[in-house]
Amino acid sequence: MTAAVIAVVGTLLGALVNSVMQQRARRLERAAEAADGRRTARIDAVTALSVAVSDHRRAMWAVRDAQITGQPDERATELRDESHRTRSAITEPAVRIRLLIRDQAVRTAAEAAIQATYVMRTAETTAELQRMRAAAVTAHDGLIDAAGRHLDL
Repeated sequence: MTAAVIAVVGTLLGALVNSVMQQRARRLERAAEAADGRRTARIDAVTALSVAVSDHRRAMWAVRDAQITGQPDERATELRDESHRTRSAITEPAVRIRLLIRDQAVRTAAEAAIQATYVMRTAETTAELQRMRAAAVTAHDGLIDAAGRHLDL
């Protein structure tokens, strides 16, 4: 009789331990999936901002070059309209970075890349525009490098 009680208690304890272990494994799996999802969202935000800043840098170059070199007003207006569209496209990924990434180095690098591109509109000569573009590319690369370090890429 004692052996039977011990066997039943052992079976119940085994089932309980097994259940607890399965729950813990499922919880750990869900946590890992959530962490992977957050990491993917962060990578996507950095990538989207990188593309948007690159597009705007290209548009800013075209606008300022057209204005500096005296291209027709219609062409400058067309290019300026494109630069407004590309500037607007920066907002969404910039917000995602601020919401998803707490690392100050990445946030600072993102802001530097954005501002270095925006400042291109103040260029007065082609040489100055080229220097500003180079600075914007450097700031862009700084964003990618900071994000890579933060995300262990």
